[in-house]
Order: sequence, then structure tokens, then C-alpha cells
Amino acid sequence: MCSIFGIFGLQAGDDLPALRRHALDLSQRQRHRGPDWSGVYADAGAILVHERLAIVDPAGGSQPLLSEDGQLALAVNGEIYNHRELKAELAQPYAFQTGSDCEVINALHREDAPASWLNRLNGIFAFALWDRDAQRVLIARDPIGVVPLYWGHDSAGRLVVASELKSLVDNCADAAQFPPGHWYDSATGTLTRYYQRPWRDYDAVEGVEADRAALREAFERAVHRQLMTDVPYGVLLSGGLDSSLVAAVAARYARHRIEDGDQSEAWWPRLHSFAIGLKGSPDLAAAEIAAQALGTVHHGFEYTFEEGLDALPEVIRHVETYDVTTIRASTPMFLLARRIKAMGVKMVLSGEGSDEIFGGYLYFHKAPNAREFHDELVRKLDALNNYDCLRANKSMMAWGVEPRVPFLDREFLDVAMRIDARHKMVGQGGDGARRIEKAVLREAFEGYLPESILWRQKEQFSDGVGYGWIDGLKAHAEQQISDRVMAAADKRFVHNPPQTKEAYYYRHVFEQYFPTQAAAETVPGGKSIACSSPAAIAWDASFAAMADPSGRAVAGVHEQALA
Repeated sequence: MCSIFGIFGLQAGDDLPALRRHALDLSQRQRHRGPDWSGVYADAGAILVHERLAIVDPAGGSQPLLSEDGQLALAVNGEIYNHRELKAELAQPYAFQTGSDCEVINALHREDAPASWLNRLNGIFAFALWDRDAQRVLIARDPIGVVPLYWGHDSAGRLVVASELKSLVDNCADAAQFPPGHWYDSATGTLTRYYQRPWRDYDAVEGVEADRAALREAFERAVHRQLMTDVPYGVLLSGGLDSSLVAAVAARYARHRIEDGDQSEAWWPRLHSFAIGLKGSPDLAAAEIAAQALGTVHHGFEYTFEEGLDALPEVIRHVETYDVTTIRASTPMFLLARRIKAMGVKMVLSGEGSDEIFGGYLYFHKAPNAREFHDELVRKLDALNNYDCLRANKSMMAWGVEPRVPFLDREFLDVAMRIDARHKMVGQGGDGARRIEKAVLREAFEGYLPESILWRQKEQFSDGVGYGWIDGLKAHAEQQISDRVMAAADKRFVHNPPQTKEAYYYRHVFEQYFPTQAAAETVPGGKSIACSSPAAIAWDASFAAMADPSGRAVAGVHEQALA
């Protein structure tokens, strides 16, 4: 994974050398995403800059990726996991210039319209593809928005794209997120949604039984293909269900090299796992149990509250949000990424997405029926790019560590989301004896993990690293923000006014780095809590009064469900 920056729509009177230098300067703001190499393409119509984190084909594969005739210039931030299959299916020969997994996009573009081949890509990506002869740019983002992408227009009206907001904030008054699952064509000026699955509608999945074997096999395939790498990698292991399942499956494939079809021994056959927390945190203890059971080389790191507090401004600058839940969880992840980078690891697998697919958040216990449960899953998946995906990607890539998320693999999503949500509801899994969230997923992996891990109750990452982390953040904000200042929060911050002193503190720091209205509007929502959606409030009106997004705030839901 890397970063991209592009300027399109250059005119005859533009000073190309000066614009090229300007593009380099703006791209440098996101070089932490790609510290290995910088590449530049420039012609009379476009400038593309790529900051590379070399994961596949590190000796070659530098970007922008050019076609043999120089007509196409491609800058990609991401990975195409099925690139070998796509190359084998090409209808006409294509002269590949590198071993990069992403170059297949150029070949596909030569053969068909984007609306067709975009839906064949299995990967996480954001890219800009410039066609020099047609003076046309295609911009696209992966279906869920695992990889960030922003766009806007500069003062001269030129179209500008970047992997992170910081490269646009003072250059584009209309800087905004590029929507996941969409592509833009400058030839028509249209933004089109290409990712639209039948399972979004509950009527399409109603009555579909839960095939636990198929679910398990689909997830195993997802993890297997995402082990595609030519550099040292590891797994994030909090000791919760999701990260432990990722680690358990990865451990089964770690000894062989994925890129040659498991024919040779992996270059780094020992699987390393990583966890972080305050001293005595629940996650560190659970991760140790899981790691011993799986036989990983485990690294559990402790951090102090003061270290986390010191990092907060940098965390907010990197993750580019003022959302409370995201910042709480991003900070330990940011600190962990720095440790991982220091050990020479450049890629990790992580467990994001499972809660959105299977209803793992505790408020899902209140869902009145399968249709509303399913509709809320779809809503949560649509919001992932603003929360968990943003956190995982930006907090890790702050140190040049690429996170991959097998639960959000598009093929696995099709299997898991086709299941009738009644099988995901509490008390509906198996024989109904185990009344706990995500029972159908746990049952699919019986025997993979110790029972204490397989059936461990959900905890948010920011809770699991140690309850002292959240309590300390609240206390710090209480000291920093006076009652008088808080009373005027809606006057200072008209868009998304903060509801708590902690939220006000984060918003204040965010504004120092991102002072524009457009930047503030890239962060959605108002009250930062997982169960503050209209649907959840309809399930239980008491959720509307909760201003704290910690999993502990709704922990009583779990006990009520067991009663």
C-alpha cells in the first residue's frame, strides 16, 4: 500500500515545472504511507505522484505504472489479490512492464469498460488511471473503502486527488471523500456506483440457511489470498474472536509462499503476532492465551497512559478525524504500528469488519427482527470507511505498515451477507443454547481456538487495551475544557458540534491541522456512538441519551440478553 497524488485538467498556459514541484510538495505530506520510493509522471494534461510502500515485487513495481507505449499512466494505493487469475483471463496479450499486482488494471482497461472490470477486482485499492491520448482520467475506490481517497478542485479549477486529506486541505476549498465502490470518468464528468450487491436487500437473503462449512472455507480462502507478499508480515492479535480467527487461519498457511501457489517454503515461515495494551489489560492477557494455542511468535507491548496522551495530536493529524471512538482506538494502534515497523514488518492482517457483518456490537441484542438486524448490518458496512477502516489504515500507515482485512474480502462478503440475518441474531445460532453475539461465526470455527477465546464476549479495542485508557482521556478532557467553553460548543463548531468535553478536545486539535469547513465535513455524524443510529434508537430509546461510545456504556445489553 502506498499513497497517490494527482492533478488533472492542466491547460496550455500552466507552468508545468512549477506545478510538478507543487505536486511533489503536497505528496510529501503523505510520504509516511510510502517511504520506500517516490515516482512522478507528468505531461501536458496531468501530473501523478506515487509514494511507494513495496510489498509485492519490491525490486521492481515502481509507480506510476506505464503501458509499453506510454499511453497509460496508473497510480494505485492498494493490492489486487486476484491479479494472477485476472492476467490469465485476459483476452488479448498485454506487455507487462513489472511484476506488480496492480499493473493488471492497465491491461483490463485496454480490453473493456471500467464498469465491467472493476467488479472483477478482488482487493483494496484507490487509483487514478490517466489516458494520455484521450486526455481522460479514471478514478476509483474499493467497494468498502478500506483504502482512503479524497478529491477536490484547486483555485484554477483543476481536479486534484490524494490518499489523505492533509495533501488537499489548504489547496482545495471543496476537498471531500471519494465515495467507496464508485468510479469517476472525466470524459463524461460522471461519478458511478459500480459495487451493488443483491444481498443489500433483506428480501434477497430471507430464508437462506447458514452453511457454516461454506462460511469457514470462504474465510480461509480470503486469508490465504491476502497473505500475498514479498516482505515480512504478521497479524494483529487482541485476543478477541475476530483477530484470533485471522491469526488461526494465517498460521495454517504461513509456511508456504502464496505467490507461487504454495509450492515453495515461505521466506518468513514463522508467523508473528502483535498486541498492545496498558499494564494488566484484558487484551494482552487474552492475546497471550491465543498466541500460545496457535504457536505464533508473539509480541505483547505495554504503553502508559502518558505515552498515549502524548501521541494524541499526531494521531489526530494522521487519522484525520475528530470522532471519539476512532481516536480512542487509533492511539494504541498507532503506537503498536511504530513497534511493528521497528521490527522490520511491513504488512499485518487485522480483524476489522466482522462486527459489521455478523452484528457483533452489543446493541444488536435489541434488534426486534431479522429484517431490521440485516438493514443495520448494511448501514454499518456503508459507514466502515469513516470509522474502523479509516482507523486501521491511517494509524498503521502512519508508520508505513500496511493493514489487510480478510473479513472485508469481497468474495467472503458475498458468502457471509447472503445468510439470513435470523441466523446471526442472539439465541438463533446452533441450538440456541449459547446466547451471544456472532454465534454462527463462532460455531463455524469450532476447534480452531481455545473455548475461552472462541466464546469471548465482544469488547471494543479501546476498552480491551485497558479501561484506564478511556477513563484517563475523559479526565484529561475535563481538565482542559471548561464548562463555559463547553456551553458554547455549538457556536464555535456549527457542523457536528461536540457533545462531550472529550469530543470538544479532539475537535479543537483537529481544527489546528484541518481548519477548513470542508475538512470538518469529511467527518460524518454528530454523537459518536455505535448505537446512535436511528434504527438502534428505535430499538431502545435509551440509546439516544448515551453520549459515551465505549462498549461498557451498553454492556448491560449483554447481561439482559442472557437473563
